[in-house]
Amino acid sequence: MVKWLLFFSLTATASLASAQQVHEFSLDNGLKLIVKEDHRSPIVVSQVWYKVGSSYEHMGITGVSHVLEHMMFKGTKKYGPNEFSRIIAENGGRENAFTGSDYTAYFQTMEKSRLAVSFELEADRMRNLLLKQEEFEKEVKVVMEERRMRTEDKPDSLTYERFKSVAMVTSPYRNPVIGWMNDLENMQLQDLADWYRAWYAPNNATLVVVGDVDANEVHKLARKYFGAIKPVKLTLPRPFVDVEHTGIKRMTMKLPAKLPSLYMGYRVPVVKDAKVEWFPYALEVLAGVLDGGDSARFTRYLVRDNHVAAGVGVSYDPFSRLPDLLTISGTPAEGTTVEQLEKAIRAQLEKVKNEPVDQKELDRIKAQVVAGKVYERDSVFYQAMQIGMLETVGLDWRLNDQYLEKIKAVTPEQVQVVARRFLEDDLLTVAVLEPLPIEEKH
Repeated sequence: MVKWLLFFSLTATASLASAQQVHEFSLDNGLKLIVKEDHRSPIVVSQVWYKVGSSYEHMGITGVSHVLEHMMFKGTKKYGPNEFSRIIAENGGRENAFTGSDYTAYFQTMEKSRLAVSFELEADRMRNLLLKQEEFEKEVKVVMEERRMRTEDKPDSLTYERFKSVAMVTSPYRNPVIGWMNDLENMQLQDLADWYRAWYAPNNATLVVVGDVDANEVHKLARKYFGAIKPVKLTLPRPFVDVEHTGIKRMTMKLPAKLPSLYMGYRVPVVKDAKVEWFPYALEVLAGVLDGGDSARFTRYLVRDNHVAAGVGVSYDPFSRLPDLLTISGTPAEGTTVEQLEKAIRAQLEKVKNEPVDQKELDRIKAQVVAGKVYERDSVFYQAMQIGMLETVGLDWRLNDQYLEKIKAVTPEQVQVVARRFLEDDLLTVAVLEPLPIEEKH
């Protein structure tokens, strides 16, 4: 027990130091700048986060955020197609972008003296993007092929996509980030132009900088490059409440596949909407009890001891913008049916509901969760990611530091409470992938 107390004490000290190194600024045009000084190596990560992603889209234009992300590298009035990437590379940097349900983000990792290069390029494409028909036609085809390879040609991925669309009845999380194929096939260049003008603006963005920098100098640099960009009038998403889930829902996907799969999704709260503050943190610990490494219950009892699963895992994100799912996914072991796997999973869930988790087991899980967060902070990139993600979904970046304390505060009784309250059939959707024979290609 002494080593856990020492470990938690050290992480608490690290959290305080982390908070003291972060500086916030706001430009007159609404751009929020967050700078975290980390002087361990002479590099800097710069990330621009826009508050728009697939959960902002409506049917008919799903995938538009992701396609626009591709087009952001296709040139502005000042720089030609792919010039952005070439200039970053010439300056010894790395860059990329990603789209999620709640955000679209663009980032560069540079030697610290090259930060101005990153700022100039990002500021330019914030409002000066050139959307050309020929480039759009090429990129939307790239995205459609990406969808085929990552989803439509992978039975597990396709099953999960349909599973989520059934579980989230009216939630915008039911739509895939990459978009539905029909929407991609019928997307128009004007859809991207409208989306770009509506959301890509300083008052809808957060600029996060982490690295070997001086916060006040970064602020001056941000004012120089981003300060003159005019804000836009934002039409924010309307408040959202998904329809009430009033009973278990089941679906079956029959697809050519080698193995069957099982998905079980429970509707659960997240930090932003939880009626009781500790619910999401207890759910996070519960996920660790079930799937927190080789010693966790699912691996120990379902994979190693009873051989009913070839693999089984839990996913849960407490920091999404809207209520989401705690998802259990698994593949039955050879000679075991999906029904037997579901029964075995349910038995483990009932055990958590009926018997408080042993304190020693809970301490081990907490230590793993906390260690994972501490290790992430060794990465300048992930420090910036955590700040940008929290701010963009409408939370305070300080929650990242408070997270450790809140996880440590979770009790066995709280884990039992959330298991009983949320892991029940009225909040459950079950999807099964039933394999069909795979036709051999000649």
